[in-house]
Parts: sequence; C-alpha cells; structure tokens
Amino acid sequence: MTGYAGTKDDYLKRLRRIEGQVRGIARMVDEDTYCIDVLTQVAAVTKALQAVSLGLVEDHLSHCVVEAARSSDDAGQDKVREAADAIARLVRS
Repeated sequence: MTGYAGTKDDYLKRLRRIEGQVRGIARMVDEDTYCIDVLTQVAAVTKALQAVSLGLVEDHLSHCVVEAARSSDDAGQDKVREAADAIARLVRS
C-alpha cells in the first residue's frame, strides 16, 4: 500500500489540472503569446508540481518510512536514505 493511497484522488485531480495548464501553455506558444505571459504560466505549473511533490514526500515519510522503521532499524534506515535521495533530486530540479 502506498503512502498516498488515502489522498490518491486528490493527487489525480491536481495532476489533471496541471496537465490542462501544460496544454494551455502549449497553446499559448502555438498562438505566439507574449513571452512573459508564457513564463508566468510555466512558473505556475512548476509551483503546482512542487506542491504535489511536497505532499508525496510528506505521505512517504509519514507512512512508508514510519512503517519500515517499525519493522526494523535497517529497513527504516533504507527508507530514510531513499527519501533523502528523492528529496535531493527534487531540490536539484
């Protein structure tokens, strides 16, 4: 079971909204919309994806990492390392 199972529908709704925003950006580029307006929409999509990412990290920590730590110290450490690596990838992006 995933850590986000309880909020899966919320994530899917947000991701569909983001998908629509991205299609809107493509349409803006196709219609030669002013650069700054396109960049404003790109920033909005980026922020929305960051919010999804932070929610997934929180869900992972509160469910997957906690459950692994309860099962054994080694499993807990593995999940913490995995989460730290994922967070590092998010920070670099």
